[in-house]
Amino acid sequence: MVVRRDSRLTDVLQTLGCEIVINEKAEHGMGTSIAAGVAATPAASGWLIALGDMPSIRVDTMVAVVDALRNGARIVVPAMAGKRGHPVGFSAMYAARLQSLAGDIGAREIIMADANFVEEISVDDTGIFADIDRPADLKV
Repeated sequence: MVVRRDSRLTDVLQTLGCEIVINEKAEHGMGTSIAAGVAATPAASGWLIALGDMPSIRVDTMVAVVDALRNGARIVVPAMAGKRGHPVGFSAMYAARLQSLAGDIGAREIIMADANFVEEISVDDTGIFADIDRPADLKV
């Protein structure tokens, strides 16, 4: 998911074979990006919501979330030491609710409303917490 003004990122992602979806409502928050991505993939059996500013998440963590979805989980959240992180997986039954998202809280309300259907998977991956918002966040 990219915003229209980021043509350099679009070019790089297309070179890598990614399908580009332009979020025409990006100024209205992250929820609109999730909604646009889900709407662009109506035949998907689920979605892995991974944030672009969290590049340290290990591939095996993402695979574990996807595997849990494939095994019938409705919502999947990775956790480490009792603390939840990202990315979050949603089964296809959440398509309509994900497509209706707006604002900056993402899908948090869906997770809270359906807390009984959230499957936490234990991971050993500090990347699920590493949010890179400014250059200082890259310092180790």
